[in-house]
Amino acid sequence: MFIGEYQHALDDKGRLAVPVKFRADLKSGAVVTKGLDNCLFLYTKKSWQELAERIAKLPVSRANTRAFSRLMLAGAMDVDIDNQGRMLLPDYLRQYASIKKQVVVAGLYNRIELWDSTRWSTYKRGTEKSSGDIAEALGELGV
Repeated sequence: MFIGEYQHALDDKGRLAVPVKFRADLKSGAVVTKGLDNCLFLYTKKSWQELAERIAKLPVSRANTRAFSRLMLAGAMDVDIDNQGRMLLPDYLRQYASIKKQVVVAGLYNRIELWDSTRWSTYKRGTEKSSGDIAEALGELGV
């Protein structure tokens, strides 16, 4: 389970140090892909395989499912964690998420989100301001 919020910086080669708490779960490899809200999603291999199988079962006859499949699957890349706990973020994914140097690593149970620090601050402020409305809407879903 991934939880918590951490600040890290990319090194000159585009590598990101993974928080120590997350390394054991990612040790056997991981998949990073384009996420929603212009961040990156990072999954364990097992979680990624489960998600990819669900996406692959979506009907290709629907434009939205084709678009979502392309975003998530074509944008994905296998990544390995090196002996120093770093992973290389591919350039095309850094560009997608506008990640330059400072990165927020946010644990969200079965995935990790990687955000440009400035974008994360803006997103978080907006979400926090709307938290009452969000909670009310989720209450209707049984959360």
